[in-house]
Amino acid sequence: MLCVAIVAVVLLVIALLLSVTNALAVKHQVQTSADAAALAAADVAAGVVSGYPCEVAAAVAEREGVVLGSCQMQGMVAEVTASRVVLGIEVDARSRAGPADGRAPPV
Repeated sequence: MLCVAIVAVVLLVIALLLSVTNALAVKHQVQTSADAAALAAADVAAGVVSGYPCEVAAAVAEREGVVLGSCQMQGMVAEVTASRVVLGIEVDARSRAGPADGRAPPV
């Protein structure tokens, strides 16, 4: 009987560790997707690619499997939030991209 209890505890600990590992992986994926969306919006603002910054950011976020929560442009700087629901829990991330001083680089 003691062996069954030990096995049950070990399996419970393994399941808990797998859940935590999965949650961390999802958090990193959402953060990476938010970073990519912010960079894409900043590229549009800088004229590197054509389009509208927040529309391009939303398209990038969708391709990455996350939902773009907000997108705000302040000059050449893009600030975005992205989220994804996993097992009923919303995982979100925020990112900012653009030139350090917020101005366009010289041509």
